[in-house]
Amino acid sequence: MNESRIKVIAIESAADMDRAWAIRRRVFIEEQHVPEEIEMDADDSHAFHALAILDGVAIGCGRMLEHGASEVKIGRMAVLREFRKKGVGAQILRFLIDSARTRGSRKAILHAQLTAEGFYLREGFRAVGGVFDEAGIAHRLMERDL
Repeated sequence: MNESRIKVIAIESAADMDRAWAIRRRVFIEEQHVPEEIEMDADDSHAFHALAILDGVAIGCGRMLEHGASEVKIGRMAVLREFRKKGVGAQILRFLIDSARTRGSRKAILHAQLTAEGFYLREGFRAVGGVFDEAGIAHRLMERDL
């Protein structure tokens, strides 16, 4: 797969939000068994959302929330199974980080699933504190200066 064919966009329509929710449903609810009421939360209505598209097909998504005056919290990073380990997640994360910088944020935090900790370390995040449970999955707080 050629990474240059992947386009990451800001979600600005209900149709694109539906495509992101479909990805999150497959990854978090169906694959990881996160309860729907935890996955689909009230923060979606005021978050900034990103969608990764390959040849017109939505293959990944992520979101960020303003978290204080100069900080964002990145979350709901999901890539369809068949497109993982191909750079899609990194492109989504970099798009969100660039968007946060443009909005004046100076720091990004996230709750990384332990299985994804190495990915976030490679993208410049550092682990903060111990492991905690979120939706039955082991996570660690990570942060990065922007």
